[in-house]
Amino acid sequence: MEQKQHYDSQPITQTLEKNFMPYAMSVIISRAIPEIDGFKPSHRKLLYTMYKMGLLTGARTKSSNVVGQTMKLNPHGDAAIYETMVRLTRSCESLLHPFVDSKGNFGKQYSRDMAYAAPRYTEVKLEPICNDIFGDIDKNTVDFVDNYDATMKEPALLPTAFPNVLVNPNQGIAVGMASNIASFNLREVCDATVAYMKNPEADLLAFIKAPDFSTGATLLYNEEEMRKIVETGRGSFKLRSVYQYDKKNNCIEITEIPYTTTSEVIIDKIVELIKAGKVREISDLRDETDKNGLKITLDLKRGTDPDKLMTRLFKMTTLQDTFSCNFNILIDGRPVVLGVRGILREWVRFRMGCVKRRLAFDIDKKSDKLHLLRGLEKILLDIDKAVSIIRHTELESMVVPNLMKGFSIDQVQAEYIADIRLRNLNREYILKRTQEIESLVQEIDDLKKTLESEAAVKKLIAKQLAELSKKYGAERKTKVVEEDEVEHYNEESFVEDYALTLFFTRDNYLKKVSAASLRSSGSGHKLKEGDVILQEVETSNKADLLLFSDKCNVYKYKISEIADSKVSLMGEYLPNVLSMEPEEKIIYIHPTTDYAGNFLYCFASGKMAKVPVSAYETKTNRKRLSNAYYAGSPLVKILYLGTEEHDFVAFSNLGKALFFNSGKIPLKTTKTTQGVAVMISKKGSVVADVVRAEQSGIADLEYYKTKNIPAMGNFLREEDNPNKQMSLV
Repeated sequence: MEQKQHYDSQPITQTLEKNFMPYAMSVIISRAIPEIDGFKPSHRKLLYTMYKMGLLTGARTKSSNVVGQTMKLNPHGDAAIYETMVRLTRSCESLLHPFVDSKGNFGKQYSRDMAYAAPRYTEVKLEPICNDIFGDIDKNTVDFVDNYDATMKEPALLPTAFPNVLVNPNQGIAVGMASNIASFNLREVCDATVAYMKNPEADLLAFIKAPDFSTGATLLYNEEEMRKIVETGRGSFKLRSVYQYDKKNNCIEITEIPYTTTSEVIIDKIVELIKAGKVREISDLRDETDKNGLKITLDLKRGTDPDKLMTRLFKMTTLQDTFSCNFNILIDGRPVVLGVRGILREWVRFRMGCVKRRLAFDIDKKSDKLHLLRGLEKILLDIDKAVSIIRHTELESMVVPNLMKGFSIDQVQAEYIADIRLRNLNREYILKRTQEIESLVQEIDDLKKTLESEAAVKKLIAKQLAELSKKYGAERKTKVVEEDEVEHYNEESFVEDYALTLFFTRDNYLKKVSAASLRSSGSGHKLKEGDVILQEVETSNKADLLLFSDKCNVYKYKISEIADSKVSLMGEYLPNVLSMEPEEKIIYIHPTTDYAGNFLYCFASGKMAKVPVSAYETKTNRKRLSNAYYAGSPLVKILYLGTEEHDFVAFSNLGKALFFNSGKIPLKTTKTTQGVAVMISKKGSVVADVVRAEQSGIADLEYYKTKNIPAMGNFLREEDNPNKQMSLV
């Protein structure tokens, strides 16, 4: 008998709960999102390993040595650990205040292709600032937890003496969430923290002007947006490269770029723009980055305005880039998006906890010492008695109990006295030791007063922040400039304006021929075999071009972006230029500089719609507008009315004609309007064509005129162009 194999079915919700959610939480909590000390677990494990290796002092050690030791805490592999170390080094220049003093090639933050050397070639130790990262870590200031195999202990957080979470940038992508924290100047952060502790409602922007980055650049300042970042932790700002113009060599030297990009990305984009003919002012560009730092050099053609060119490149490349803030950090194991104020609130709470635990630790240690000295003080009254007790006690195990009984002291005190060397069992030694009692009592009393006072603890933190600011603080690297004070890209000012003619063919070719080229051309148009010109339109190079397709789409294109052509060339093939849909064709083009006037849409059903050209004007540079006109009936023709009304003649496929004025058709603002009935359809007739009255070839137009529309029209008389061919367009 065939045995059937059965599989247990499990609802997808249960699978997500049991398998996916634990994985997601692990990534969020244990890998991608930084905590209030400003570190991710990988950073913390690495730095703590270096601390335990004694790398706060002494000489550097090979990076591979550190990587190997770190694997006792971090099992993710040597490559991942070393990559983490690279970002923390001074050589990499990714942090405002690096934690690792480095020797060797560690790559650069501003370079995508500069690979860092292998760990066997590089050397590291901890930077002096780490003294204040690990300060008092051995005094129970933070909790310690087991490592992955429970063979060692590691700190859950580091007792950072300053808000490191704001001083150095941090980026992480978890599952379903991400974090992107900007860096701020250490001096400004310390000042803001002190001000916050004095007044939680203080205006932080008075202390923290804006973020500060290790790569420098210029920050375009918008107070409203910056205040939003300070209060909510979300928002964005623009960073702009720093450059200078070398007049002697006619070149631009770019020396600082936004933190969010690299020199290779910028160079690749500029090369792409040059090849596409969108930037013609650059004759050569070079990456001249060396030991002195970043430098990208652009050689300019004669007569180029360097400032105007850079304004254009800021728009078209990442020479100007946007930093999007998402201050997502872990607070007590839960991800929370906080503004600068919220982060300072949580850090002050965390730091006060560290300081209080350190004070309690010091009180306990000093109290233990005082307790021992109190016992020593008691034997000072009769040293001979103590010697006699020890001397006349037969069993060693009874020395401590006999001392306890003889001087009314406890076991700890008795053990301490029993361990004193014989040479120190004299009055002078004991007097010197017991002289500390009074100062210890005072110290313990002061520590207890500080511990019991929130204000005193905050004062202690503020004092340390002031010392840190003075010791490690540095001038801003990122210059702050008001957004309104800098010149922004204005495309119109860079586009050369000249008269030209557009030629549009039935097979969807478009020629852009300047007036000068058209005058000098002696030959006829080169066209694809069987192709004909449908439209010939005069316009200018600064105009926009609307291209209507038979799929109810309108494509928008800047005429300046269309390559100049000649009469002797076929021109641009529009399906390739516009990335059109399969089988889609352009049926009508219209250039405009001001989006003035109206369009008249004529449908086979006899209905007509009048829509303003401004309906196709968009604030963003959209390349395609869907549902650009009514799709319920075949489109016969699109006519541009301009700003005035005109007389037209509509022809049906049954040989009827109707004379009407466009003024009788109401203007609609909705692009997809079906319009109003103009020529009544009867016995299956449809509108075949609509032309301007003066182009109709009809001598007596009044014969085909009706008092009102809609109307059926009249049959064409023999003398009114009887041989006119009717066909649906």
